[in-house]
Amino acid sequence: MSASVGFVRFLRFAAVGVVGTLAHYALLVGLVEGAGAPPLAGASAGFVLGALVNYVLARRLVFASTRSHAQALPRFFAVALAGLAWTALLMSLFMALLGLHYLLAQLLTTALLLLWHYAGNALWTFRRSRHDMEVR
Repeated sequence: MSASVGFVRFLRFAAVGVVGTLAHYALLVGLVEGAGAPPLAGASAGFVLGALVNYVLARRLVFASTRSHAQALPRFFAVALAGLAWTALLMSLFMALLGLHYLLAQLLTTALLLLWHYAGNALWTFRRSRHDMEVR
C-alpha cells in the first residue's frame, strides 16, 4: 500500500472515530440527563455503542474487511479494552507526573490512542489473511 493510500485510510479511520465518539456521548447524555441513569451506567453503555459504531464503520468503510464477525469483533473489543487501560495509565502519568491539566492530558491521550487503535485494528483485527489475498 502506498503512503498516500495509507494516510487516506488513517484519515477515514479518524473520521469513523468521530462518529463513534458522537454516538457514545449522545447515549451517555441521553441516559444520564434524559433517563436519570447513573453516569457510570451511561458511560458504559455509551462506550459499548461507540465501539459497535466504530467496528461497523471501520470494518466496512476503512478496512473493507471480509474477516468473519466471530473473528473480528472479539479482536476489535480486545484492542478497545487495551486502549481503555492505556487511557487510565496515560491520564495518570500526564496529570500526576507531568502536572498537566486533565483536558490537555485527555487530548494527548486521545491523539496517542488514535495511533494505537489504528495500528491494532489494521495489523490484527481486520488484517487480511493469506487466504483472503489468494482468493482476490
